Amino acid sequence: MADVKGGPNPLFLREEELRQAMELLFFAYRDFTGEPDQILVDYGFGRAHHRVIYFVGRHPGITVSELLAILRITKQSLSRVLGQLVREGFITQRPGLRDRRQRLLELTDKGRELEGKLSERQRVRIARAYRKAGAAAVEGFRTVLTNIIDEPDRARFERPEPPAAKQPARR
Repeated sequence: MADVKGGPNPLFLREEELRQAMELLFFAYRDFTGEPDQILVDYGFGRAHHRVIYFVGRHPGITVSELLAILRITKQSLSRVLGQLVREGFITQRPGLRDRRQRLLELTDKGRELEGKLSERQRVRIARAYRKAGAAAVEGFRTVLTNIIDEPDRARFERPEPPAAKQPARR
């Protein structure tokens, strides 16, 4: 008789399952980036531009150093992409309030419009997948992705604990 209450089924750790997960990530990334890539071509931009626009839009006032830490690219690579985005009016730079050497980055109206175009199809794709998978699968997916990310970056995705329910006052 099979032990129904045994430990977790380790079949998902087999070589073929792991390879299939890797392949699914490759295909998902290809399709996730495909539509924005087509939009970027019209601007003469590539995926590096998309990442910069996305993170500057997500974190208005981000410093160049913080952006470099997120993207893990060289200063030279960022300088080329950022320079083009600034010259073409998608991003503004201003000096830091406390440290004037810092450059704080923000999207312009033109940059916000492009970020919206690039992200909209991706949001639709993710929302559709989430609806089909259901809440438990979405939470499991989030857990898997979080654990694929290197440890130092996981903290940025921690959710705050919900406030404890108030206990009725005792008399």
